[in-house]
Amino acid sequence: MDFLRPASWEEALAAKAEHPTAVPIAGGTDVMVEINFDHRRPEYLLDLNRVGELREWEVGEDTVRLGASVPYTDIMEHLRAELPGLALASHTVASPQIRNRGGVGGNLGTASPAGDAHPALLAAGAEVEVESVRGTRLIPIDDFYTGVKRNALAPDELIRSVHIKKAEGPQQYSKVGTRNAMVIAVCAFGIALHPGSRTVRTGIGSAAPTPIRAKAAEEFLNAALAEGGFWDSKKIITPSVAKQFAELASGAANPIDDVRGTASYRRHAVGIMARRTLGWAWESYRGDGRSTEGVA
Repeated sequence: MDFLRPASWEEALAAKAEHPTAVPIAGGTDVMVEINFDHRRPEYLLDLNRVGELREWEVGEDTVRLGASVPYTDIMEHLRAELPGLALASHTVASPQIRNRGGVGGNLGTASPAGDAHPALLAAGAEVEVESVRGTRLIPIDDFYTGVKRNALAPDELIRSVHIKKAEGPQQYSKVGTRNAMVIAVCAFGIALHPGSRTVRTGIGSAAPTPIRAKAAEEFLNAALAEGGFWDSKKIITPSVAKQFAELASGAANPIDDVRGTASYRRHAVGIMARRTLGWAWESYRGDGRSTEGVA
């Protein structure tokens, strides 16, 4: 296994163009596990740790441009107001040591359905900035996941950053695991309220071959909130609406049985998380806040 260590982003793109099969490594929290268990033996490793700009972020008027290697710890500490859903998800990642190393780019590159960041990125409607020597493009998060641990990157492309709209309403995130830390999600759920467009977006992790949105649940809830005048009145969402939303979210899941949980349990848990996170987010909206309570 050869080790490529570019000193700049331009050198990284040139190395990836010359060696399209090279596997990028920054935090290494996903890649090294696969290598250590001999699940992967790439010909080249492309070390991006010397590319400092990947650990930078920029807060614009409407959007945060988050470098692919910005550690989860920095998201938690510095971007909680702008990206509350992703900050909540970051809290659930492994251990403090791994949160200091790992970043969203690693989750996206690996594209595991169990990646903790995915539900929050889906709910927020993020875009992934990728680049090669041929140029740059933005991939909507809905189009990024193409199969089990597969993404829309071309062989010569690298993830540079993620563009995420600053939260205009409450966001929530919930994760089920077999313990409170150092655990792969049995399943996870993210939700974001978008009062400007009067819509709700969701994200489901570890309950389908890829991270997904509960689109039927979103469509039902968006219609119910509009027809009932909930956005203007800020009245409590009726139990029947919350129940139907939860059932539709559960129905969106397409999980498997594995050592971490059964398919039936995952479907059930997704429904429970959908109902709870909707309640937490809506209660925060009614109070004109962005609650960070209720992570489970």
